[in-house]
Amino acid sequence: MKKFILASNSPRRRKYLSFLDIEYDVEPSDIEEVIDPALSPEVVAEDIAYDKAFDIFQKHPNEIVLGFDTIVVLDGEILGKPQDEKDAKRMIKALSGKCHKVITGCAIITEGQSRSFHSTTNVYVESLDDHEIDAYIATKEPMDKAGAYGLQGYFSKHVSAVEGDYFTVIGLPVSKLYKNLKAMKLL
Repeated sequence: MKKFILASNSPRRRKYLSFLDIEYDVEPSDIEEVIDPALSPEVVAEDIAYDKAFDIFQKHPNEIVLGFDTIVVLDGEILGKPQDEKDAKRMIKALSGKCHKVITGCAIITEGQSRSFHSTTNVYVESLDDHEIDAYIATKEPMDKAGAYGLQGYFSKHVSAVEGDYFTVIGLPVSKLYKNLKAMKLL
């Protein structure tokens, strides 16, 4: 029986993957995430997710490896993880009072088959003043998250609406992953 391997160290992905009622190991990929500006954000998310999964699959070719990558897109610009607090403030200021897209790319790789796909959700952020932005940055929450925020944490009070799959924003579109695993006959 093949086992699943999650190529991510995200505690949120571990939590939501458990909803599929599968046993899995965690082995995070440490590949460098390279964003090709010539590609659409959807392709970028899928490519990075695939690269992460493939990195781990090379070490475990007899298993089922799951890779994910979540990106935030505002007006066509991909907002990655902030480099520092100043960068986090720039990103949150840009998101303030606007709607943006969150795209989670997913990849499933096992012997003889692979599949990449993505899920997109719109997120509406209330207008924030400098005090609110500084208070959020002081929580340190934005420093390891795409777009400098986490929907499931302190930032939730600034989100007025989520249009689409909530779990996409968290980084693991549970339903879409489940359907693809079933289609590949892995569940």
